[in-house]
Amino acid sequence: MKYAIPKEIKKVAAVIRDAGFEAYLVGGCVRDLLRGTVHGELVEPKDWDIATNAKPEEVRGLFADTVYENEFGTVGVKTDAEDPALKIIEVTTYRIEGRYSDKRHPDEIKFAKTLAEDLSRRDFTINAIAMNGEGEITDPCGGQADLKEGIIRTVGKPEERFREDALRLMRAVRFATELDFQIDFETRRAIEQNANLLEMIAKERVRDELIKMLMTERAAAGIILLEELNLLTYVLPELREGLGVGQNKHHIYTVFEHNIKALDYTAKKNYSLLVRVASLLHDVGKPKVKQGDGPDSTFYNHESVGAKIALVMLDRLRFPKDFVEQAAHLVGCHLFYYNVGEVTEAGVRRFLTRVGPENVEDLIKVREADRIGSGVPKAVPYKIRHLLFMIEKVKNDPISAKMLKVNGEDVMKITNIPASPKVGQILAILLEEVLENPERNDREKLETRVRELAEFSEADLVVLAKKAKGTKEEFESGVEAEMKKKYYVR
Repeated sequence: MKYAIPKEIKKVAAVIRDAGFEAYLVGGCVRDLLRGTVHGELVEPKDWDIATNAKPEEVRGLFADTVYENEFGTVGVKTDAEDPALKIIEVTTYRIEGRYSDKRHPDEIKFAKTLAEDLSRRDFTINAIAMNGEGEITDPCGGQADLKEGIIRTVGKPEERFREDALRLMRAVRFATELDFQIDFETRRAIEQNANLLEMIAKERVRDELIKMLMTERAAAGIILLEELNLLTYVLPELREGLGVGQNKHHIYTVFEHNIKALDYTAKKNYSLLVRVASLLHDVGKPKVKQGDGPDSTFYNHESVGAKIALVMLDRLRFPKDFVEQAAHLVGCHLFYYNVGEVTEAGVRRFLTRVGPENVEDLIKVREADRIGSGVPKAVPYKIRHLLFMIEKVKNDPISAKMLKVNGEDVMKITNIPASPKVGQILAILLEEVLENPERNDREKLETRVRELAEFSEADLVVLAKKAKGTKEEFESGVEAEMKKKYYVR
């Protein structure tokens, strides 16, 4: 059978074979090529790897431009391919590995003489299949049968494979999620019994596997599988606090189930990683603040508490700082209120000031997930559509101090006030007045107002600023407060 192998891969393999060495495609690329034929679907490999009996220095001698900066016998052969995935082809010498003291990296690498030895040290049978240039398969571990049956099974004894490299615990779940496969009984039992080994793995590596899993269509099933196999404790322990935590009369699922269903919605909609993570964690604060039980239980301030918890969770997994802050912001803002005819244009402008125009689209998606995860049939009701209309209507209005026709330097120049908190207080008052009425954002009017405010004492300005702040959020006071009381949230 002929397989769709890129010309760059064929060329590199041919050079190695013409020099008298063996060259086989191995690992994920072979798995994906075979999966496409076994399951009748087109699966394009994401990574291409070649295994050979040539030593690294021999491989480097065959090509004009290579990269070799590791201790694992892998040489990167540079090509002129336009596809980024093919610009560097990894060629690795057959190897066997010794003990893994840190449960991740082998203490020493020894080069093997045969392909069979190399395949025997791999993680799962479906990744221990090799293919030569003619498409002939070498499969000493039964990977093709497991591929056909949809089984994730370790090569050899599961306990040994996981104790060698504990990241394989996560990889097993990720492959099962990504491929929609089942984990075989012995492998599954070994994961449950060795889950604690995951603590020895760098958080960045755990994060990377989690991201790959979350970006699959079956992300929700992956989180559930992590819980079933005792791994969630070592990945997202705070999420587990929602297990069995019932909600009130407005919810039909437990907190944990609700978060999982929210994630499921975003994964099926193919939303971004940020939206998926924020949806999964949006109610993570509920178990901490729950009061009472049964249909009238409350979850006051769960969104703000949840935002703080999300910060801790994502920072622990070494997500980038900007990502952590954005996700926590979405969690903290997800419980916004909008009702047609009750929130004014000024309220919408204040909403944009709080949320940030750049975050509105993602926040609406999290809100969709929250709704569907609650069991309601419609993700985007008329109220949300009307809010989007109102946002479009006021999107060019000033919503931040930067959009005022005067700035801090102007205030200091007009009033002869040096840089001080008083300048910031004046700008805060101006912004609140402009949010209420955008027509006030006129330089001449603002300069006049600045002169008026400069006559106030600093104490009076503090009172004025606090008063302005007190009326700031229609989304967080008045009508919304009543709504939150009605629905047992705050």
